[in-house]
Amino acid sequence: MLLGRVAELNYLNSCYDRDGSQILVVYGQKYIGKTALVKEFMQDKPNYYYLARACSEREQAYQWGRQLIMDGYSADEFPSFHDIFAKIAHRNSGKTVLVIDEFQHIVKVSDRFMKELISFVHSQWNRDDVMIILCSSSIGWIENSMITRIGEAAYELSGFLKIREMPFEDIVQRFPNFRIEECVEAYAILGGIPGLWNQFDDRLTIQQNICRNILDSGSFLFEEGERMLTEQLREPSVYNTIMASIAAGNYKLNDLYLHTEFSRAKISVYLKNLIELELVEKVFSYDTAGKENVQKGIYRISHPFVDFYYTYMYPHMSDLQTLSVGEFCNRYVMPDFRKYVARYFKQVCRQHLAKLNDRHRLPIELDSIGEWIGKMGALDIIAQDEEGHTLIGLCNWERPMTYEDYENLLIYAKKARINADYIYMYTAFRFDEKLNLEAKIKTNLKLVQITDL
Repeated sequence: MLLGRVAELNYLNSCYDRDGSQILVVYGQKYIGKTALVKEFMQDKPNYYYLARACSEREQAYQWGRQLIMDGYSADEFPSFHDIFAKIAHRNSGKTVLVIDEFQHIVKVSDRFMKELISFVHSQWNRDDVMIILCSSSIGWIENSMITRIGEAAYELSGFLKIREMPFEDIVQRFPNFRIEECVEAYAILGGIPGLWNQFDDRLTIQQNICRNILDSGSFLFEEGERMLTEQLREPSVYNTIMASIAAGNYKLNDLYLHTEFSRAKISVYLKNLIELELVEKVFSYDTAGKENVQKGIYRISHPFVDFYYTYMYPHMSDLQTLSVGEFCNRYVMPDFRKYVARYFKQVCRQHLAKLNDRHRLPIELDSIGEWIGKMGALDIIAQDEEGHTLIGLCNWERPMTYEDYENLLIYAKKARINADYIYMYTAFRFDEKLNLEAKIKTNLKLVQITDL
């Protein structure tokens, strides 16, 4: 059975159960699980699946025609798209599901594809209905270019389903042999992307997985971090430079300008493209009255595995080729790995808080959750309800939580000019005695250990 994705499956089934034919667009990052989802959905229904190639329109017709023949259909050597659709639909009785994966490869080179698809769907009025699912891993193209490319055909689309990363709780289910700390570390490397999870083995330690399944030149993931850029973007030298600079700690536009010596205008354009691909994010602090103390214009690598690649592998390519994987891991990865994981632990804590909120297990009904990034210090969690009641939080992955951390948190809240009604403190270790005592006295202070996640 497919792990998670209950809401997505329910949505597809509800569309299928509607009267008439539909054309849906299902899209998301590479390895996010689009194909697994649609295969799970269509397995008990009349169906046909085709993976489009990046090739000319004529070659696409040839390849699809060959596949039809191998699947037992009769087809011309270069069938038209309309003929292909008709043969698939007419073989089955009942509502047929036709999945065209990576369909952008066809649309980018063919003006006829969408016209013939829509013509085919409309011609089915006196026959069985069809459900067309157009899948794509090209997020930026779907969200920014597709409508312009297909024109009026966009009015014929029945809906969009964006497949998003899976939450931390699902990686815990996926790796039952990992301790909770190891699940956080795996999440910091692989994110919520099920296709990458398949490359890890929970019978090994995290360090063993890093060595065997990432750093080893024969492993699937060895070059995948850079490949995620080069498959979708031209000018890899520019993008590599920007990504490596961000990974090295240059989070602001001016810092990137000083490091790369690219113009600010050029950097902004390339950052925009990276953001559209969900490889980089521009981080905005939660809006508070303390605007004078907040950092603005912060950029981060948002894809965990790409972040891991540019943090640890890209800067040390020479040693990656000459050292053993164990030597490389001990020299470059493990010394500051806890610091690397800390940022993703904050994401896990915010997800935990959001889950508690969904289950109505918080003192207030949160309307929004974010973070506040100050010039000196930060609030890892800041959340409010519709009446303005505020919850703040601190997440500590690297060391035990102390009463001094609690005091600093209150100082940062003052800099943000907010009054905290509730305080949540998360740690991967333990809380000191004074802080535990404070939590017994203060009813608005909640201490959460990693095992509670």
